[in-house]
Amino acid sequence: MKIHNVNLAAVAAAPHQYPEDMRPEVAFVGRSNVGKSSLINCLINRKSLARVSQNPGKTRTINFYDIEGALYFVDLPGYGYAKAPKTEIQRWGEMIEKYLYGREQLKAIVLLIDIRHAPSQLDLQMVEWLRHYNIRIIFVLTKMDKIKRSQVPKHVKIIREAIEADAEMILLPFSSETKQGKDELLGIIGGFL
Repeated sequence: MKIHNVNLAAVAAAPHQYPEDMRPEVAFVGRSNVGKSSLINCLINRKSLARVSQNPGKTRTINFYDIEGALYFVDLPGYGYAKAPKTEIQRWGEMIEKYLYGREQLKAIVLLIDIRHAPSQLDLQMVEWLRHYNIRIIFVLTKMDKIKRSQVPKHVKIIREAIEADAEMILLPFSSETKQGKDELLGIIGGFL
């Protein structure tokens, strides 16, 4: 899959603001500051279409990116710690759940986990929730450039065991900095569509 034409198609806080066409959607989820916006920017060959910040909780809406007029990448707010009031964080959780539950156009979830750390309790809850609703999951292990190359297999194994992944499940080490994993991820997404 090659990406040349991208634009921000919708910014939504409620279902009535979602795009109404039936194009397939691939959503990106993960804890706050795991690198969702950086990963999307890397995939779409842009530096800052998806807003990136050092502070957790920058993405506060559901952002739909029109990819080549053929599908949407959907950037969801992060879960877990964020520099925002608890009521706002709770509202994001409800917004994410409304989107994920019953969205017919949703074809797969790209679940981001920081490769440097074992999955958090919130990551494991998200995995369990997605499995319960039979939503396809592509696990992307971000920030691969932050560890030594020789440590990657060890970290992948720790995460694979924590999420109880079977041999068929995709766990893709990824770096938005070096773009390692980009072509593989685009190929996997294209395969799902």
